[in-house]
Amino acid sequence: MGSEPTAHGPGEWLLEELLSEAHAAAPMDLPKVVNRCATAIGLHEVVVYLVDLQQRHLVPLTEGLPQLGVDSSKAGYAYRTLSLQVTDSPAAGLAVWLPLVDGEERLGVLGIRTETLDATRLRRCRMLASVLAMVVTSKRAYSDSFARRSRTEQMELPAEMLRAVLPPRTIGNGRALSTAVLEPAYRIGGDAFDHSLTNTTLHAAILDSMGHDLASGLTTAVAMAGCRNARRADAELPELVAAIDRALAEWLPEQYCTGVVTQLDLAGGIFRWCNCGHPPPLLIRNERVLDRALERAPQPPMGMPARFSEGPREVHEVALEPGDRVLMYTDGVTESRIEGGAEFGLDRFTDSIIRATAAGEPAPEALRRLIHSILGRQNKRLQDDATLLLIEWRPPRQ
Repeated sequence: MGSEPTAHGPGEWLLEELLSEAHAAAPMDLPKVVNRCATAIGLHEVVVYLVDLQQRHLVPLTEGLPQLGVDSSKAGYAYRTLSLQVTDSPAAGLAVWLPLVDGEERLGVLGIRTETLDATRLRRCRMLASVLAMVVTSKRAYSDSFARRSRTEQMELPAEMLRAVLPPRTIGNGRALSTAVLEPAYRIGGDAFDHSLTNTTLHAAILDSMGHDLASGLTTAVAMAGCRNARRADAELPELVAAIDRALAEWLPEQYCTGVVTQLDLAGGIFRWCNCGHPPPLLIRNERVLDRALERAPQPPMGMPARFSEGPREVHEVALEPGDRVLMYTDGVTESRIEGGAEFGLDRFTDSIIRATAAGEPAPEALRRLIHSILGRQNKRLQDDATLLLIEWRPPRQ
């Protein structure tokens, strides 16, 4: 079992067996299944670590092991930078840390103990990480075990309802990426985000319903369902927002929802958006926030025009440059209070954006740092929901 693996041999067959067995295994049986394969291909131990809801800790699926800090460990560095990390291990030669990534979404890391790490063994470790990322993604939607592992406190009911309908935190392809964070993670009431990819378009939306209770969560859930229903019927932006207006007017006539609904053309970088009573998006170019670049006259919140106006929604558009980022946010970000009671405000928020993006980090990591910076100014307790959604256009270089 400890012998050196060959370039082509039983290791690949064992990984194929792992794929078959892991898909049939119960979620919390995954560590046993993984380690049977790991031992057979010459590894001492493999531990799956999943990131918690707020991306502060890496939580092991194996019972009895400690959590690792995202900002204070080699495992966390592998997660933050999506890079391979290798250190000496007192227990067995080397400790290898590989990021667990499904598409563009960071799930956690894989911790591996091995005596040596040659090219063949490293390739098999990467194959193992790829297989496990797909398995975790396929199981976490229905696994209470995974959900409990990713939480550090009790979740309130409105938050539980909204979390159930949120898409993955990050999606993307070779041309564009959309990533989002939402706080307070366990007490959200009316904020949400949505994003989706087609062959030609990145769709994204940020929503904020009035109030901070179960009715707010229901309003946002209906708005999101209306958005998806229209989008999947190939509705253009005005018709899509009109569908949300009608849904809210019919099912929740006393409620309304602000938001920004967007489309990004993947080939040409044309960014189109409809702002429904929401703070305007911010355009970030060359690590600078361009002043008022996407500010337009706001329109009524969603749910109101169906009762008060027959006119179509106004759609704006702008041509992005390669590398441009568009940041959308809810007013819980700028209206939160810092020490002394002053409002956080747009100027402080803009300054935080510049610092978070200046390091040249990938968009999901820049957004993680940004929300943690904002939370740090609020003693990690927000009075209202605060949601950030960042879109990046990154067409291939000619």
